[in-house]
Amino acid sequence: MARKKGRDISGWLVVDKPAGVTSTSVVNKVRWALDAKKAGHAGTLDPAATGVLAVALGEATKTVPFITDALKCYRFVVRLGVSTKTDDAEGDVIATSQTRPSDDEIRAALGAFQGDIEQVPPQFSAVKVDGERAYALARAGEEMDLAARPLYVESLVMIARPDADHVELEMVCGKGGYVRSIARDLGQALGCLGHVQWLRREWSGPFEASDGITLDQIDALAKTPELDAKLLPLELGLDDLPQLKATPEGAVRLKNGNPGMVIPGADAVEWGDEAWASFEGKPLAVGIYKSGELHPSRVFNL
Repeated sequence: MARKKGRDISGWLVVDKPAGVTSTSVVNKVRWALDAKKAGHAGTLDPAATGVLAVALGEATKTVPFITDALKCYRFVVRLGVSTKTDDAEGDVIATSQTRPSDDEIRAALGAFQGDIEQVPPQFSAVKVDGERAYALARAGEEMDLAARPLYVESLVMIARPDADHVELEMVCGKGGYVRSIARDLGQALGCLGHVQWLRREWSGPFEASDGITLDQIDALAKTPELDAKLLPLELGLDDLPQLKATPEGAVRLKNGNPGMVIPGADAVEWGDEAWASFEGKPLAVGIYKSGELHPSRVFNL
């Protein structure tokens, strides 16, 4: 079996994704530019969306689930009075309405979309239906009865109302949120219909769009030490977990995938908590803390 070509390089590269490209194509570009053996991303952005796409390289891919689970912030504009097949500006118009809510009506309606809610994904989404992607079935003309999914929304606020047809919102939410569904359901709740006109992910966990690198910059710096210098450390992906310090003996055991002795640091940790351990400044493993030991579930080969 042939081995993957490329360097064993680990870390995070934060990309400010432009509109018009897929998340997968961004990952492929980053992998090529860094000549990396392994790469992945923490949370898909629709092709039309812009903003933070955190690309994990090498051993950092083992921390992707923690960024996927972290809170994220989206800023978006809802076009009121129009619904589309895709719940965004890319789709064909399927219905219109002359009704336009007031600012106060919009603010009042936002409350129903905060906290722990149930959300039905868009027909054009990557959820699987009988083993096939919903968007593939939707493109073939099938209409699906997609099941509602839980979503935690920490906040949803109105930022601006440029005119009667548009409202700009900002949402902070957990894993699995569809902004297009928020726009669709808000439009229905207001009796005016709606879809997402544009969408930007401002931040995802510890990663900020303002710190992101553009695709043009990636092209310009490809295969150079300057691009390597843009990499952020693997442990940023563990930002929400408590950090522990491994003892010298514990570090040896953890490297081999066995429970190892650790010393709690500044972060509070209790029996049964998920945490990560380091030794001499290098991340070793993620696991469960029990009776002075970390029982590893992921070990970093750095």
